Amino acid sequence: MSDAMIRVPAEVRDRLAVIAEARGTSIRSLVQEFAESTLTEEERQERAERARAYLAEHFGVEVDDEESAAMGRRLREAFAQQQGEAA
Repeated sequence: MSDAMIRVPAEVRDRLAVIAEARGTSIRSLVQEFAESTLTEEERQERAERARAYLAEHFGVEVDDEESAAMGRRLREAFAQQQGEAA
């Protein structure tokens, strides 16, 4: 694998260094983790469609857009609450 340089303002670099140090990793690993774990809108939609198809095929459950959005909100709220309790 070849390396590439990414130019960012010094304050962004410094912030990445602080985050990486707090996580016990490097900026390189931090950026790699971000790139590997962050989905585009298209990828999120594809994943949601696969999940809906799976639920329909294996459980006979049809999930519409409104139900899917409501579940997403509940998951985000639960995650935010968990993060707040961990702090």
